[in-house]
Amino acid sequence: MPDVTVVVIVYNDADRLNRAVRSVLDQSLRNLEVIIADDCSTDGTADVARRLRAEDPRVRYVRLERNSGGCSAPRNAGIEAARAPWLMFLDSDDELPRHACKSLVLTAERTGVDFVTGEVTRIFEETGDTGLWYPDLFDDVRVVEGVRAAPEYFLDHLSTNKLYRADFIARHGLRFPEGIHYEDQLFSAKAFTLARRFAVAPWPVYTWHFSADPAALSISSSRHRLQNVVDRIAVARLIDDFLEESGNADLRPAKDEKFLRHDLRLYLGDLPFRDRAWIERFAEVMTPYLEEISAEAVGAIPREERICQYLLRSGRLDEAAECARTLGRPRIAPRHVTREAGRTFWGRRTPPDPKVPGELDISEWLLDEQPFQTAPIRHEVEQLTPAGPVLLLSLRTYDPARLLNGTGEVTAQLWLSAAGEPLKIPFRYAPTADGAPDVHTAEIGLDLRRVPLIAKGFKGRRHPVVALDRMGTRRTDPVLAPGHLPPLDARLPLRGPLAGHHVRVGCEGRGAGRLEFHWQRSGVLAGAESLAPHLGPARLTFDRLRRRATGPRAKAFAYHELLKFPVDRDLVLFEAQEGRGYADSPRYIYEELVRRGLPLRAVWSYSGDRSSFPDDVRLVRRGSWEYVRVLARARYWVDSHGFPSIYAKRPETRYLQTWHGQAIKYMGFDAPELRFGSPERQQQHRDMISRWDVLISPSQEFERTFVRANEFTGELLTCGLPRNDPLVRWNEPEQRDRAAAARARLQIPDGRRMLLYAPTFRDGERGTGNSIRIDLAEIAERCGRDWTVVVRPHYYENFTVPREVGHVVRDGRPFADINDLLLASDALLTDYSSVMFDYANLGRPILLFTDDYEHYRDSSRGMYYDLPEIAPGPMLTTTEELADSLREIDRVRLESAGRYARFQTMFNSHETGRASKTVVGLFFQGGNR
Repeated sequence: MPDVTVVVIVYNDADRLNRAVRSVLDQSLRNLEVIIADDCSTDGTADVARRLRAEDPRVRYVRLERNSGGCSAPRNAGIEAARAPWLMFLDSDDELPRHACKSLVLTAERTGVDFVTGEVTRIFEETGDTGLWYPDLFDDVRVVEGVRAAPEYFLDHLSTNKLYRADFIARHGLRFPEGIHYEDQLFSAKAFTLARRFAVAPWPVYTWHFSADPAALSISSSRHRLQNVVDRIAVARLIDDFLEESGNADLRPAKDEKFLRHDLRLYLGDLPFRDRAWIERFAEVMTPYLEEISAEAVGAIPREERICQYLLRSGRLDEAAECARTLGRPRIAPRHVTREAGRTFWGRRTPPDPKVPGELDISEWLLDEQPFQTAPIRHEVEQLTPAGPVLLLSLRTYDPARLLNGTGEVTAQLWLSAAGEPLKIPFRYAPTADGAPDVHTAEIGLDLRRVPLIAKGFKGRRHPVVALDRMGTRRTDPVLAPGHLPPLDARLPLRGPLAGHHVRVGCEGRGAGRLEFHWQRSGVLAGAESLAPHLGPARLTFDRLRRRATGPRAKAFAYHELLKFPVDRDLVLFEAQEGRGYADSPRYIYEELVRRGLPLRAVWSYSGDRSSFPDDVRLVRRGSWEYVRVLARARYWVDSHGFPSIYAKRPETRYLQTWHGQAIKYMGFDAPELRFGSPERQQQHRDMISRWDVLISPSQEFERTFVRANEFTGELLTCGLPRNDPLVRWNEPEQRDRAAAARARLQIPDGRRMLLYAPTFRDGERGTGNSIRIDLAEIAERCGRDWTVVVRPHYYENFTVPREVGHVVRDGRPFADINDLLLASDALLTDYSSVMFDYANLGRPILLFTDDYEHYRDSSRGMYYDLPEIAPGPMLTTTEELADSLREIDRVRLESAGRYARFQTMFNSHETGRASKTVVGLFFQGGNR
């Protein structure tokens, strides 16, 4: 008896069937069976299936007598033939991850549920991009006591990412409905409704391939067919009937919300790329069903989706297509808004609908209070006129938030990149013929020959952006193209001996519908590319050699050879935050060097945006060949994190490590991953630390924790961190001006206090956004009149200011140096970030939001301190507590005064405000030259 039966359905897919079945046979759970359910294929599928059956006795083959035209009949045949107590389904163009079956069976047996549902990895074969299926549903292991406890799981309507108890399917007679498409949705809705309990596995258990071949589009990807729309609605009605007949009509609003958020949302996103006749027919088919959707479900979806639906139902089809580009993209504005009687409405005002008078009301977006950085704006190309390789681009910008007419001059550029730095074309806006204050036009000449390219040319797709700058704040926004813009072709002359280009310009045809430049090589390299698929092993050898010739090992070898040349005694290489910007202690050391006029040549490394660096600073890209050369020749290294460990330091070079903060989490050999790491890993760390000649210490605690844990035995400069000098001297005019400039750049209203929210990342959750733990909407509602919240997450994290809180919340990431934000703020909110140690130099209130303290302390790398014992301010666990503390911030300051003073004594004992002067005097002028 097998533990699991996996039913693999197939129709005319001989090329991919082997991959799917092999992904099951190679599972870590070996005791399973595969049933290949063939929907009467007419290609070589039967031969592949029989071969697989002959090679492995775990494979069984079931062939239907006639083609059913769908997925239901073969799946049902597989259910009838299955022998195992657990059952899964797999499509022939997809795969199972290696541990899918075992992990799901273990979860099911441990929890005793009717089925387990797991995460899905989606692979887009054209680009190689991957994504997850509704990741918010799969953020943790959980057992759900019936779908009423978590009705959002109606969104998880796939049948293939689940392991079902066979007797659950038999007991309820669950089968897939034959004769219709989207059979998964009815099957899954029934399973969720009938299950007493189900479990959630947050790891990927299914790999869903999206083909790049238009001829191989799946049913769910064929949304351009109107029958596709009809089928979705038909299944939705079947689910409605089932809920009513089974006595579960109370679940209808949850199912309706799922239909709006998923099914309808897919079609709305396609509207900009459909012709008028298609949209008219779509509205004809969809509108009657939308009239049946519950008001509760409509009220639960985002405002812009409700507006798009309303425009569709009202016959305002062109406006519906315009609105569709904004769905899920809060920085793309409507073309027009109407301000009337203190309210703001979408579009040009029309008589209100008596049934839904406020459906177009967008006053809650507070457009007039949105800051420059995040307010919505819309750039559209109206016309492209080719003149050889030059394109004349007619741009129209819709600016309902009136960013271009606000305080401070706004400069505009069009950016277009290929391989390398973007071409930046400055331009000026002109008023429109009718003088509308919210609409601006510009004519831009784009010479494609000026776009920077590397010697071998470039192949790929690029999308231009409009970059707007105001008072040091830059925002970049996409340029939208008409959905039916005729493609334009441009052929560029050769760049050197190899790389000519053919560039096609048009609308990208998906997403927001950006203007797209599709670059393809021509000439010799194009010929080489056409031969590549036929080279077989020779191509792999060539690619391997190319990577070796340009990869880290080649650069390490070049570095070693460069060490044979004399050191450049006047050369200093600076690096902060692994090249992320002009910041941290290296910045202040550099500025002190400049102030003293020392005869040294400074070079800074950068890894991304260069805008934070002064114009007169020489830059090298981190990891480039020039970076390797400078690193090998420099007499001095100064950085805040660590130069790449593959580069050993020559004896003549002096390395000053400033480090980027005090230790609250275990570091070095105190951290489990290093303490229990391999001897090779430990030695690698010792070699990296041994390069440091001098380390800066801000406190005795730093020496007790960080210095000891890293086994550093070199010279310590116990003078405090240079980056903290401005914080210690916060009351001087220069620092006050800096704070005022930051507040102006952030558009903090007069009379409003600023809270800096700077949480750290969570180990194992980088890029998830999970470190943003407070409810920003609740804070905006409770404290928005008195406080502006500036969110500065760790640079490992992702964050976007939600549209509904943009009038209160600001994004602090564009500031390369966090000191600008520290100086400008009135209080700090953090969790376990070392920024609290720096902020204490200001003497301003520190609040700690630590709702996950026990989990963080016990499951991460560990902490040096019991946080309640050293906390300089209150430890808060709810947004309500935070709001109360902000309203009573002066009382909080007084109540925390004693522990705040102890915190300063413990962690800021070496800070004097003169660290930069001390470091330069001792390191560069103390006889080391």
